Parts: sequence; structure tokens; C-alpha cells
Amino acid sequence: VIKKNPQTYYLEWVSRVRVNTQAVLKRAQSIQGQKLPKKQWQSAWLLKAVTCIDLTTLSGDDTPSNVHRLCMKAIQPVRHDLLRKMDMHDKGISTAAVCVYPSRVADAVRSLKAANSSIPVASVATGFPAGQTPLESRLQEVRSAVNDGATEIDIVINRMLALTGQWEAMFNEIRLFREACGDAHMKTILAVGELETLSNVYKASMVAMMAGSDFIKTSTGKEAVNATYPVAIVMLRAIRDYFLCTGHKVGFKPAGGIRTAQESLVWLTLIKEELGSEWLHPHLFRLGASSLLADIERQIYHEVTGQYAALHELPMA
Repeated sequence: VIKKNPQTYYLEWVSRVRVNTQAVLKRAQSIQGQKLPKKQWQSAWLLKAVTCIDLTTLSGDDTPSNVHRLCMKAIQPVRHDLLRKMDMHDKGISTAAVCVYPSRVADAVRSLKAANSSIPVASVATGFPAGQTPLESRLQEVRSAVNDGATEIDIVINRMLALTGQWEAMFNEIRLFREACGDAHMKTILAVGELETLSNVYKASMVAMMAGSDFIKTSTGKEAVNATYPVAIVMLRAIRDYFLCTGHKVGFKPAGGIRTAQESLVWLTLIKEELGSEWLHPHLFRLGASSLLADIERQIYHEVTGQYAALHELPMA
């Protein structure tokens, strides 16, 4: 009898997984049809969403000044007078992290340190968004971001390995990224819009978790299809299966195209129903977004004042 090591056994099991697409679509439809909280309960949920946001800028024209502005918004994401009227001004509400390119990490760290803030700095890496640069340069990008002060690294998988079924090669690559991250938390971006099938999404999710990911993340935000509810359900079921097998909790981060306060409420509902309230905290759930915070603040402004704010009345991120 030839005995296989556990890693090979589980990777072979992963390669045989099939997802029931119709069942996933039906579940996604039911989530979107649920009633959402209103009035003060809605505001409470929206403030919870704020604390889970990775406030992000990933533009070609990023400069030290707009990274600084992003950091200031992360520290005070909702106007102080609005929080005071909700009796939430002294609860330390801030976003979960700020997320920037590796070359802007030092700027973000400097701004947050000057403001005496402990908000973590996250950096994308490993040839973001395509993940098609040589392996050594991807590893060096991770090390550079960590050296500059990033405590969270959002890596991207090599989609070619997933599309051609090279799950062991993907596992080995992610393990190298895990080692390069050191003590930094590692979020693994699956780029689900380019994985073609829900079965591939499940397989990539499991391999990423087996390789040591602290979070699995839907998208870079640069693909044609980003965070969708069917894809999220598959990833969340993978997280649940992994937890039941190992007892280890892995976080989830939807990103790309999440722009409205109503959408954030649906995401919170989905997490609560699929994984439970334990996952509704920044150490296990993040929302990757750049424009979402502005709409959440507008909704909170409306709840407090009864009016909708003009764009110039709310500080920009």
C-alpha cells in the first residue's frame, strides 16, 4: 500500500470538488430578497460596516497628499457631530485599515503615525492585479511592503495555475508568499471574475486557506466581474468547511464594485447567516472599497438630520 502525505491527499480531494451552481444561484437570490434593517437599526449596522472597511486607493495618480487625506478619513470616517448625535462619538469608530500600493505604504505609515493612530496599513502585492510578473519579483514586492511598515498584505494568485488545475503549484506559491509576509496578515485575492467556474472558486479558496491565508478575498477590483453574491456564497461555504475540518477561522473580504450603503447591509446579512456573528468583526470580515464610505456617511447624515447631504458637506476620502 502506497501512503500519501496529507497535503497530497487533500489537494487531490480539492481537485475533484464540484459545485451545484443552481443551488448557489437560488441561495443568492434569497439573500438579495431579504428585508434590511431600517432607521436607527440601519444606522447601527452601517457603523458596523464602517469598522470593517479597508479604505482603499489604488490609482495610477496616487500621491503622498491623497494618501494622507485617505488616512485622515480612515481615522474619522464619519463626521464627529453626526456621531455625537448618535452618542457614538467616544466609541473609537474608524475603518479597519487603509489599503495602498507598495510604493505608497511608507506615506500611509507616516501619516497614521503622525496622527497617533494604530490603524493598520494594508498593501497589495505580488504583481497586482494580474499576478503575471516573475515569482522572485512578486516575493520581493511583499518583503518591501512589509519592510516599509505594512502589517497586512493582499496578494493575488496566479490565475493560470487555477485555470489549468495546477493546485499543488498554487499551494506552493502561496506558501512562499506566506513566508515572505512574516508576521503580517495575508489576504489572498482569487480574482473570481477570471476563474470561469464556481467549482474553481471553491477549489482556489480551499487551496489558499490550506496554504496559510488569513483571509480570502474575491477580487482586485480591476476585473470585469468582481464581488458577486453567488461567488461569495461559494467562498463562505469553503471557509465554513475549512473551519469544520480544522477548527481554524479564516476571514472573508469582498472587494470591487461595492458602492452603496444598501449593498453593505446585504453583505453583513450574508456573513451573519452563512458564518454567524463571530465573523462580523474586522479580524474576520473586511469590505474592500473606495467610494462606499461616502454613501454610508450620506445615509447616516439622513438618519440624523432628516435630509440628504450635498457632496460638499461631507469630507472626501
